This record gives sequence, structure tokens and C-alpha cells, in this order.
Amino acid sequence: MLTRKQSELLRFIHERLKETGVPPSFDEMKDALDLRSKSGIHRLIMALEERGFIRRLPNRARALEVLRLPESSTPSTPRARFSPAVIEGNLGRGRSAPQEESGPSYASIPVMGRIAAGTPISAIQSRSHTIPMPPDFLATGDHFALEVRGDSMIEAGILDGDTVIVKKQDSADTGDIVVALIDDEEATLKRLRKRGASIALEAANPAYETRIFGPDRVRIQGKLVSLLRKY
Repeated sequence: MLTRKQSELLRFIHERLKETGVPPSFDEMKDALDLRSKSGIHRLIMALEERGFIRRLPNRARALEVLRLPESSTPSTPRARFSPAVIEGNLGRGRSAPQEESGPSYASIPVMGRIAAGTPISAIQSRSHTIPMPPDFLATGDHFALEVRGDSMIEAGILDGDTVIVKKQDSADTGDIVVALIDDEEATLKRLRKRGASIALEAANPAYETRIFGPDRVRIQGKLVSLLRKY
């Protein structure tokens, strides 16, 4: 699922290519999306490329190719920002949810949407379903689940299509894999590194660079505690 800005940019590029056969310039994209700087356009293009919507052609200036459009033909609408306040329900607070009177106890963990293990994307969606988890796979406290999209954490054993179980907390230690909220707008799954007063979000794939932010730009939403994978 794309954010509103990502969807707007993708459709702007697509329409311009249909009309003229030439991609718009970064300045034209910045003006069309009413952004203050071209750095925001760079970030949106990286997100679209990482998710397979566009491709940058080598050795050609301003060369972009639209590979596909979102399944929905209607423009995306703004969503609530990802923060603990929007996560409804018990979030695993009641860890005993017996399936049968004589069977094991399970906690119902809400699946909150998709998280990028790559370029950050919007993470929060309406809760669509829950998954049962045995208590041995959980820590104490509240939990939620997110479906992973992207390959930037493959060397940490986290693959595209996995479901991560996250303990809800607002702090973490260096080396923890966390859900980090950037600029109160985008969330990503990365390894946390603290460098003085700065915060580094480190990928587990050499194809992705480590991103460093000031402490006021990043909020920790939770820490990875378990992972589910279907074969």
C-alpha cells in the first residue's frame, strides 16, 4: 500500500510519460506535490523503486519507467499517523485466550498492517484480523503484528512476506530491531544504533545504506520479539 504522497507522485509521473514520453524533472515533481525541497522527492522515488512501482534507467538523466500502478484506480486518502494512540484494542494485554478448555492458552495479537524492511512506508492500517500466539513467543506487555514488505533485513533472517511480532514500547537498546517512526509520518523496521545524540537505523542488507537522524526525528514504536513465516 502506498502513502498519499507516493501515490500522487507515481500518478504524476505516469500521466506525464503518457502525455510527453519524458519523465518530469525533480523541480516539476516538487511543485506538483507542493513539497519544500527535492530531498522529499528523492525519498519518495526510492520508496516507489524499492516496492517495484518504478525503475530508474541507468546512464540516462531523468530516466524513470513506471512498472505498475496500485491495484486501486482511485487516489489514496490520508491515513492517521502511526502512533500508539491509533492502535486500538487489547494488543495482547490479556495473554490467556483459551481455544479449548483442555488445550493450550493463546494470546490474540492484532495485525496492524504492513511495515517496510527497506525504504520507509506508511505502516498503519485499520486492524483487519488477529493471529493467535503462544505465550512462549511473547514478552510481558502489549504486542502487535506487522507484515513485512522488502528485503533490507534479510541478513537478520527477516524476509519479504514474514510477519513480525512487536512488543509495544517507546525505547530500545543499541542492537535491537525496532519499529521506528520517522518525522511522525513514516515507519520502518531496522536495527537501532545510538551514535552520541544521533540515532542510526541500520539495514541488514549491504544494498541499503544506514540512515542517521537527530533524536527529535525518530520515535520508537516497538521492539521485535518474534517472527512468523509461511512455507
